[in-house]
Amino acid sequence: GARFVHMVYCFARYVMTEDMKKLSVDTGIPFAEAVMRRPEDMYIAKARHRVAYNKLLQILQREDFVIQEYKKKAQ
Repeated sequence: GARFVHMVYCFARYVMTEDMKKLSVDTGIPFAEAVMRRPEDMYIAKARHRVAYNKLLQILQREDFVIQEYKKKAQ
């Protein structure tokens, strides 16, 4: 349900953040400053967040549908 999707989204965000930390080593850009920096336009930032969240939700729903169809055909 919605709680599971939210948990997967948070996990994916965590993994991406950890990956960014590893990639930012020795680049001269402090990771904490880059992540904690607030965007200039919060409306655009929130809109991007909604788009990304909805896209993840669509992908998970499509994947669930395909799995259900495979289960029906396997019976």
